[in-house]
Amino acid sequence: CSRRGSRLAVQDEIGEMKYRAIVSLIFMAFLLYIAMGPMIGLPIPPWLVGPENAVTMALAQFLLALPVIYVNRQYYQTGFKTLWHRSPNMDSLIALGSGAAILYGIFALFRIGYGLGHADLDLVNRYVNDLYFESAAMILGLITLGKYLEARSKGRTSDAIAKLMDLAPKTASVIRQGEEVEIPVADLVEGDVIVIRPGQSIPVDGVIIEGSSAVDESALTGESIPVAKQVGDQVISATINQAGSFRFQAQKVGDDTTLAQIIRLVEEASASKAPIAKMADQISAVFVPVVIVIALLASLTWLLLGHPFEFALTIGVAVLVISCPCALGLATPVAIMVGTGQGALHGILLKSAESLETAHKLNTVVLDKTGTITEGKPEVTDVLTTGAYSEEELLLIGASLEKPSEHPLAEAIVRRAREDGLSLEAVENFGAVPGKGIQAEFRGEKYLAGNFAFMSENGISLGELEKEADRLAQAGKTPMYFAKGGETIGIIAVADVVKPTSRQAIADLKKMGIDVVMLTGDNEKTAEAIRRELNIDTAIAEVLPEDKEREIRALQEKGLLVAMVGDGINDAPALARADVGIAIGAGTDVALESADIVLMRNDLLDVVTAIQLSRATIRNIKQNLFWAFFYNTLGIPLAAGVLFPFFGWLLSPMYAAAAMSLSSIFVVSNALRLRRFKPSL
Repeated sequence: CSRRGSRLAVQDEIGEMKYRAIVSLIFMAFLLYIAMGPMIGLPIPPWLVGPENAVTMALAQFLLALPVIYVNRQYYQTGFKTLWHRSPNMDSLIALGSGAAILYGIFALFRIGYGLGHADLDLVNRYVNDLYFESAAMILGLITLGKYLEARSKGRTSDAIAKLMDLAPKTASVIRQGEEVEIPVADLVEGDVIVIRPGQSIPVDGVIIEGSSAVDESALTGESIPVAKQVGDQVISATINQAGSFRFQAQKVGDDTTLAQIIRLVEEASASKAPIAKMADQISAVFVPVVIVIALLASLTWLLLGHPFEFALTIGVAVLVISCPCALGLATPVAIMVGTGQGALHGILLKSAESLETAHKLNTVVLDKTGTITEGKPEVTDVLTTGAYSEEELLLIGASLEKPSEHPLAEAIVRRAREDGLSLEAVENFGAVPGKGIQAEFRGEKYLAGNFAFMSENGISLGELEKEADRLAQAGKTPMYFAKGGETIGIIAVADVVKPTSRQAIADLKKMGIDVVMLTGDNEKTAEAIRRELNIDTAIAEVLPEDKEREIRALQEKGLLVAMVGDGINDAPALARADVGIAIGAGTDVALESADIVLMRNDLLDVVTAIQLSRATIRNIKQNLFWAFFYNTLGIPLAAGVLFPFFGWLLSPMYAAAAMSLSSIFVVSNALRLRRFKPSL
């Protein structure tokens, strides 16, 4: 409920900003029309034309400005309050700039009345064209438009999440007391058995206990191909079942589901501030009083040079308006929010804005081998025979012998045989020798299966397969030897195979100027084989899970900025220690708590995408900051009248307001370009 409430609050904020922007722009348009229409030949009502109607014209502009001032009154409430407490911010400049323009306009209104009363038409004509109510309206109106665009971008950040929320069903079919009943998803509890039929959305996280199907997980992971699911496989909330039916047991419900955690992460990231944003805030705190001093000094200087008070006041107002750093204030948060939203759309969850910023400076990426570079489960890679048996026969014998075993290597052989459509046969007198191998009778004959030490203990030589065994070991594979009647009949090699995209991801990281380091608990030989195969810069072997954090710290002590990429199960300390911790394919794991960035897909290419997104976002922020500072730096001296003695150039408050407001819109529009981000893979 609280998360739905926060999303409703965002929608309320967007609605309020939209209302303020519409009101401001409508009245601003009418105000600009009657203020500037006579200058460009637009038709104006007769009762507003001519010196005799100057007071009516001034009052009309004042009345049109009032609604704009009223709907945007919070700028004055917060701006003057922070100024009073000596902690000025951007609202202070908005209040000062527009407030100065309004007061100047009221002053001009009285001067017009005075001129008409004393038949001083020169005075009337001078002030009727310099009322500056339109300046105040433009400042408030266009700034509010910029704020509305910012609020919209904030809303877009959670658009993907809102769509996910729509995917999650409101009710679920559960088995209660032996009968199927439909209940609200909110009433589901851990342990409930839930029935899923074709086309239905999965309401909570759990594990399949009956049936099989394919599940479309694209909304969460970006993976376009449905994922096959069978008994024992995990299913995730907000994903969509395809053709089959199944039952699963609920494991995570309510706020513990993957979907709920994703929403929380995105919202926290959107609300957080990057260091670069804090820097902009600090600059603003210094910038505001400096601008106030410049405005006062500029006005005082022109007074001392003998210019009239009205001229000096115009200069002061122009300085206050042109210096309004709204572009500076929008530069960072909009880009961060759009970047965070783009991450979510690509299955990359950024837990904080700081992680988005830090990632662009990374120079070292440390990869955990098992489950990150590799598939995380052993698979059969080679089947070699002496010639007495075919590969299929050896695989059938080997899988039948290994079927009673619970060893991961045995499971890999059995799985491969079943994938090849082989029908396994029962064995007799099965016996296991821990850490070495097994022995059993198959079709009435005794067989041995195990490692080299097991073969040696039983006096079995490898014969012609010895060189092949060495080659397999050099390649980082684990050879399993099979023997019958005292002779080796073949080798089945098993390895934790490299993921299809790992090679490209590592190559892409290196192209980006990032050193790649692999951590593994494997021996030096296996680690070196994988390092060579994938062209990894450094491989650190025989690392225990508890030592990974120490290895990260050692790299940091060399002055490197390090990202740790792991599966999040035993990598939590290393993920937390790294400058950026990235949990890969572990959206349902403890990685959500220990990592800075969570990748929903089990794909190393998403690490590349995350860093590219970070670089694109920071590049966008720097562009925005440059234009904001460039605009202020160029505009303030011009508004202060520095060029007036040489060229007669002055920056009126109206043009200052237009330039400043358009700068804000430019910055927001530039940030919104991040929505077109696409990884260059």
